Amino acid sequence: MRKKGYYKKRDHDSDHKFTRVDIARFINYLMTGGKKTRAEFVFYGAMEKLQEVTKQDPVSIFEKAIENATPMLEVVSQRIGGANYQIPREIRPERKFFLATHWLIQAARGKKGKPMAEKLADEIIAASKNEGIAIKKKQDMHRMAEANRAFASLLRKPTVRQ
Repeated sequence: MRKKGYYKKRDHDSDHKFTRVDIARFINYLMTGGKKTRAEFVFYGAMEKLQEVTKQDPVSIFEKAIENATPMLEVVSQRIGGANYQIPREIRPERKFFLATHWLIQAARGKKGKPMAEKLADEIIAASKNEGIAIKKKQDMHRMAEANRAFASLLRKPTVRQ
């Protein structure tokens, strides 16, 4: 359980090729087993594949994919009077990016038969066109939040104790 107080936000360094913080964070999420060089190899390979396939700036396609896969609402489970309710709420910006990147990475890892760089490039292209598995996850989350909209007033605000 987290101690009382505030979480200090981390300062992230930018990646060495595109000098962007969001790309560095994506590479860190892509990394498994502490193998950052391997994750960079996969990501930059996916960027090259994006460049070949679309003939456009791969960073702008990546931005568009993240923007399209980013959810606005999520549901949180709240126990009220012995019953659990799924209550919709807005998502913090850091969590939005986290969810979008994880959905893209999970969708790419779930595919079979190609190298990871190609699978990631395919999923980024699909997400930039509002298609693909990551977009489906976002839509499912929004659908669930919309279905439980009646419970939105039940969300208890945490009381501040002094």
